Amino acid sequence: MEAEDRLQLFTMENRPLATCAGDQALFSSVYSILVQQLPREPMEWRRRAQDTEVYKATAKDEITKWQNILKAYSSVDWLIVVVESDAKKKNKTNILPRTSIVDKIRNDFCNKQSDRCVVLSDPLKDSARTQESWNTFFAKLRTLLLMSFTKNLGKFEDDMRTMREKRTEAGWSFSAYFMVQEELAFVFEMLQQYEDALVQYDELDALFTQYIVNYGAGDGANWLTSFCQPVRSWNGLVLRKPIDMDKRELIQRNQATLLDLRSYLFSRQCTLLVLLQRPWEVAQRALQLLHNCVQELKLLEVSVPVGALDCWVFLSCLEVLQRIEGCCERAQLDSNCGHTVGLWAYATEKVLPPRVWHIWIRVSQFSFVNVTCTEVPNSPQSPYKTLNEALSSVEAFEKHYLELSYMAMEMYKTIGRVRSAQLLGKELADFYMRKGEPEKAESYLQEALRTYLSEGWALLIAHTRKQLAECQKRLQQTQNYLQTSSLLASDRCLEETERTHYCQEILKMATMPHAQQEERVPLGMEGFARLRRLRLEPAGAVVHMGGMLDMELTIHSLMPVAVPLDQLSLHLHLSPAKGAGRGGEGAARAGTATGTVVFPSAGSGRGGGQTGVELYELHDRSPSDNSLTSSSIVCKNMHLLLRRQESCGSIERSTAPLPEDNARSLHVAALVLQPGDNNITFTAQAKEAGTYTLRQLCATVGRIQFTLPHIYPIVQYDVYSQEPQLKVEPLTESLLAGISQRVRFTVHTGHYAVKSGDALQLSITDTLPILHAASSTATVATNGGDRVSESPLTIQSSGKVTSISLPTAPDYHIIEFDLHVICHLPSTLPTAPDSDRPSAEVKPARKGPEKARPELPCMTSIDQKISIDCPWSIYSTLISLTFNIPFSASHTLLSTGTRKYLQVCVQNLSEVGFLLFDAALVDITGTSPLTFVSLNPPGQQRVQSCQLSYFVWELLPGPLPGPLPGRGLLAEFRVSFSPLTGPSSSQDQRPTRPFTYQLGLDTFCTLYGVRADISPPLGVGMCKMGTLCSLEVSIVRLSDLTDSDQDEALSQSDGLCTTRLMYEVVDNSSNWAVCGKSSGVISMPVSASATHKVHMEVMPLFAGFLPFPDITLHKYLPFQACPSGQTEAVADSWLENDVLALDRGGEEQQEGGSVRSRGSTQSGGSGEHKPPALPLPRLLPFCSGQVYNGSARRQVLVLPTQDDHVLEVSVT
Repeated sequence: MEAEDRLQLFTMENRPLATCAGDQALFSSVYSILVQQLPREPMEWRRRAQDTEVYKATAKDEITKWQNILKAYSSVDWLIVVVESDAKKKNKTNILPRTSIVDKIRNDFCNKQSDRCVVLSDPLKDSARTQESWNTFFAKLRTLLLMSFTKNLGKFEDDMRTMREKRTEAGWSFSAYFMVQEELAFVFEMLQQYEDALVQYDELDALFTQYIVNYGAGDGANWLTSFCQPVRSWNGLVLRKPIDMDKRELIQRNQATLLDLRSYLFSRQCTLLVLLQRPWEVAQRALQLLHNCVQELKLLEVSVPVGALDCWVFLSCLEVLQRIEGCCERAQLDSNCGHTVGLWAYATEKVLPPRVWHIWIRVSQFSFVNVTCTEVPNSPQSPYKTLNEALSSVEAFEKHYLELSYMAMEMYKTIGRVRSAQLLGKELADFYMRKGEPEKAESYLQEALRTYLSEGWALLIAHTRKQLAECQKRLQQTQNYLQTSSLLASDRCLEETERTHYCQEILKMATMPHAQQEERVPLGMEGFARLRRLRLEPAGAVVHMGGMLDMELTIHSLMPVAVPLDQLSLHLHLSPAKGAGRGGEGAARAGTATGTVVFPSAGSGRGGGQTGVELYELHDRSPSDNSLTSSSIVCKNMHLLLRRQESCGSIERSTAPLPEDNARSLHVAALVLQPGDNNITFTAQAKEAGTYTLRQLCATVGRIQFTLPHIYPIVQYDVYSQEPQLKVEPLTESLLAGISQRVRFTVHTGHYAVKSGDALQLSITDTLPILHAASSTATVATNGGDRVSESPLTIQSSGKVTSISLPTAPDYHIIEFDLHVICHLPSTLPTAPDSDRPSAEVKPARKGPEKARPELPCMTSIDQKISIDCPWSIYSTLISLTFNIPFSASHTLLSTGTRKYLQVCVQNLSEVGFLLFDAALVDITGTSPLTFVSLNPPGQQRVQSCQLSYFVWELLPGPLPGPLPGRGLLAEFRVSFSPLTGPSSSQDQRPTRPFTYQLGLDTFCTLYGVRADISPPLGVGMCKMGTLCSLEVSIVRLSDLTDSDQDEALSQSDGLCTTRLMYEVVDNSSNWAVCGKSSGVISMPVSASATHKVHMEVMPLFAGFLPFPDITLHKYLPFQACPSGQTEAVADSWLENDVLALDRGGEEQQEGGSVRSRGSTQSGGSGEHKPPALPLPRLLPFCSGQVYNGSARRQVLVLPTQDDHVLEVSVT
């Protein structure tokens, strides 16, 4: 700021003054230096410093007199300056006086305030001593001045506070108080404390505003009447002067109006904000000031000429903007346009042409004299000049209005406030409409409407559409006008009369005379009607060719009155069927199983799927008396709404496509669409196969055609052309062989009509006979499942061909009938893989079934092929049916001595229970000398699902006495069966084949009997735990030489046949410790009753009834790769050491290569008795039943020792 402006800025009425007393000539000589040097050094001023005491008078006359004068004026701020010169010092004698003059002055006048006296040495000379004295003097003077200022400022604030507290008293004047507090602001401004100065004006602003608010509430102050005088000047704000002395003088004389006070107060705030470098706050405060002043004038009921207030606002906006432009660079203005755009918009609002122009012309005639007097020479284009140019003509006024509007809109768009820009655009549209240029107004209305639709402002949408309809009507845009009229007619935000008006506009233009008609006008249906639901019959949305499909469409009319329709059309799109034809199980695409489609509803006035505004009220109440202090409206979903939308084309232009020129459409003519829901039925006849999709819905009213371009969700129905089909399927989860089973035949006639005499020719095998019942019937039904007729079923059999006559049935129907078939069991079944595996032990006869049931095997299945010749095809249809055999069987050979028993186990694998009877065991070869004696109870046996049933026969020799033969046996087990739930008595009862099972035994004659005995030591009556007992094993040959003895172990010498056996005693239950040799090889004569006994010692490890150790026999085959002498020597050495390293015929050897008992002390894995690398002997196990162990289930009582404290009893 230049010096001239600065001096003008700090011109105030009451400035601080510094006076002097004493030698005036001396004071004049140092005055210039004092004035120049005093403000150069900065001093820190702190408020609230302690006050100084009044200096007491001294005895000196001049100083005393001066002190008395100061005391008379109540001044306590003083400073004594003693000026010394070198000349005076030269004239002095060398004798030092007691005290100097300075000391006397300090003693007399500055006894308690020594800082009030300072020495200035030869001030007019240029020396270091002089400069030092000047610096001391300036520092002292500055400090005292600030101390004086602080004290006086505090006293002034106290007085001002006291004056403010008296504002409720009668006669209190706000103008007087204003001048007092402004003095304080001037003081702060002089000290460059601009923030503190601004606070004073803000307090005055707040105080005045509060009085106006109280006045509106009925609590008015008397002094407010002076501000309620009519407004006679509306020159606007004056911000180019730091202090508007004219308005300040009006305030001081209590003659200022409300606008005068507000203008002056804001000009002072603006000056301080500019000094604080906060120009953008000026714009913010200015906008608030202008709005508040308008409301305060209304609240105080101040008389204002028409247009004067708008003129004041307009000039004030331009004045503030010009003031901000004067203190900011262009780049700063462009980047901070968000702060000033509100002023541009407010100024634009106040100059809406052309009505305002005439008012302003009249207003300016009264105020232009005052306007011109406020101009400043060489000032830029001022608001008053701008106003003067605008009022020169209507065209100039409109030009200025457009410039302001475009500038405000660009600023709004720059800062992202698109909605505010569109609001100005609507005002521009109103301007162009009044001016008669609707083509320029349409784009602004479309842009605003797009935003309102996206955000769901229903009332704004209705208002903007009304403006747009008027614009389109003037532009003669018939199609767009009709589209907008339909939307307005359906808008419930409008009055019923307005809606009816727009609906009549549509009907009037639709029923114009033929000569005035143009081409057909396509419109969108969104403003005319809305789809509610669609119901299809049949519900599955599947119909055959030639069939009929009904579609009941519910349409909700949005028009306020009944609308006669020339035609309602439903356009379809056909997608041809892929392949030869479609099955009757085609998908129902109508959306639900009931065939009803419900269309989604859309809210009125909202863009498709856009989020609407959600508002709620917010009340702020006082915490003391719960009174309402403020009320506001808050948007809850602002984060979803405040999103910028991309610009696009006109949304109110009818974009409905023309209806498809397609012959596949359904029509309903001459109907009246009532307001609300209307049910309309379309009937479609299926003429071509494929998938039909509902594409468009068209309503024709005269030359206007409302079109719904897309129907969503997608609605489709299928028309199929089906070839006749035959399906054969069981009625149960699986078919069982051997019993009667129901099989369903389903014939889909398709496009073939079954005539009288048509029959199905079935080619079947003898193992799958058809059980014909006289009560069998065939049912004819529609594809939808509705029964049409039922007739008896005729079945004729001739050899392997069975003919089934079909009842007559039209095309696209279903014929169903059931047949009972039986699949005979095959004569042979595979033998169980484990039934005849050789075993090392002979199993005793079982008294009952197995306790542990094995896992169920899978059922054996039988595939039956049926070849069917159909009357509608020259080709045969091959059907495959799978039957499962419900049983599985296994057998076991049981022995007791030389007597043999054969046990057959039958297991039911199905879910059906059966009765088993007439079980038999038959020799297949017929050459066996054996006789099978049944041990089974007579009668029937019931076997449920997954249960086992056992059958036992004893094998006895033939009529000739002697033992059982040694050769094998091949037999067949047969058993008859029937289900527990037997077939119906009306069915053809044919004898069924029994279940058969073939079994074979290679050899089953008992060759050897093994028996063991355990005896206690001599002299002891019972076996005791831990005591050695004697074990005697007897091996007895039970038969002479048989065919099974012809192997490598058999040797003959002098007509005597012998064989070598290996025995082994092993206690697998760990109850016994075998001592000594637990295994060995013996030579056994092959003759009946030949006996060999082996003795060894065993020790019981537990007390109680202990089972005997296990004893096994193997055939011992000799060596083959070594000389006989060496082989025997090696064998004898092994036997002596109780270690046998044998080849068990391919079986896995025991660990360590030895066969030994639990009690053996030799280690087979140590390598100490490792045999030489020679071929090993082999062990061959006996077949099942060849060895009978008579001690397999024997037990012996073992007593515990007497010194045992714990008795352990093993029970098996």
